Amino acid sequence: MDCIFCKIINKQMPASIVYEDEDVIAFKDIHPAAPTHMLFVPKKHVGRLDDLSPDQTQIINNIYSSILSFVNLHGLKESGFKVQVNVGKGGGQVVFHLHFHLLSNKKLEL
Repeated sequence: MDCIFCKIINKQMPASIVYEDEDVIAFKDIHPAAPTHMLFVPKKHVGRLDDLSPDQTQIINNIYSSILSFVNLHGLKESGFKVQVNVGKGGGQVVFHLHFHLLSNKKLEL
């Protein structure tokens, strides 16, 4: 598979990893749209949000749990943040491995 996010997950490509657990990895976006712009990615390859089957919805719970842990750890709750998912080319998706954007105007030193 020629998926850039799978290569990052498998440590075959470098990335500025800011969070990792058994199910999710997060790293800095290489083209940030905000002072803090992280991508939260399930380690299991799923192309798009709408590719998830009903029995795979735990993936979304895992990602949101990871995002909230990161937000609380780095004080983004007070400053505010946005979580965004782009689905399909028309929705702005560029890499076809499900990922959630975490954006905040607070600059983190990681």
